Amino acid sequence: MDAYDLITRNAAEVVTEDEVRALADDPDGKRAYVGYEPSGVLHIGHMLTANKLIDLQEAGFEVVILLADVHAYLNDKGTFEEIRETADRMREQFVAYGLDEENTEFVLGSEYQMDEEYVLDTHALELETTISRAERAMAEIQRGSNPKVSQAVYPLMQALDIEYLDLDLAVGGLDQRKVHMLAREVLPSLDYDVRPAVHTPILADLSTGVGKMSSSEGITISMEDTEEDLREKVNKAFCPPTADPEPDGEGNERENPVLQIFQYHVFPRFESVVVERPEKYGGDLEYDDYESLESDLESGELHPADAKGALADYLDELIAPGREKIAEQRS
Repeated sequence: MDAYDLITRNAAEVVTEDEVRALADDPDGKRAYVGYEPSGVLHIGHMLTANKLIDLQEAGFEVVILLADVHAYLNDKGTFEEIRETADRMREQFVAYGLDEENTEFVLGSEYQMDEEYVLDTHALELETTISRAERAMAEIQRGSNPKVSQAVYPLMQALDIEYLDLDLAVGGLDQRKVHMLAREVLPSLDYDVRPAVHTPILADLSTGVGKMSSSEGITISMEDTEEDLREKVNKAFCPPTADPEPDGEGNERENPVLQIFQYHVFPRFESVVVERPEKYGGDLEYDDYESLESDLESGELHPADAKGALADYLDELIAPGREKIAEQRS
């Protein structure tokens, strides 16, 4: 793959395509980032954006991971001491997952977000931004029906982070789109350049295919799952023999989360995928690309149960190093 294909592989959206193409023309030494609130254990949403960071490292980018301790504090996730201990554990898990440690810079938000210049820039953006505009950008972090003032400041800081970390590209899930659009609106008011963004897809709920897979609601997959846990979760997953399921009984649109995980997690990390089957059921199937696996599921050549079995195998291989790291951290 060339640099542009690596940057945009499995992206739900790039903003803007022309800006990303310009980066792809000379990616060596460019800086891309994702920011995460320290939460203790990496889950499959973290791993999806981490897969994109691995793509970017292969394309020549330097990767910055913001372990956003100040953001987590503003979002009422604990004391600074608790949050920073969690951040240290996450740092080790990201490396165990496969990021190139030599080309990954881990930064705590508190290393620069308490500095006078940053604080004054935050206040300047507060003067530029209406409450309604901030509320739209903070929708993804708001918890409950009564948002706090700190949560309105949160997306303004996310916009400033793009400047203060000296970045060329912002990466995040599609749920970060509103924040990145806010950054494009407000950074020029401080004479800062806008940067392009790559947004990764949102995985559907594992059990129903409806809505978003969430670590706080429903079933998710995380690095602390045992092999047995993984198999149980994957075996219970919603997996009709199609990539385009019918809406549920209440009219909600659905996705096939098993196919999504193959597409966004497994195929980017493995050259081929083997689905093991007894000879009496046709023997093993081998796939060099996601599209072939999807096609076989649609045609009936690949049974959903066999697809789930293979998915559990490959997920376990991806997660095992992180699981071992978590066991070390807890011992």
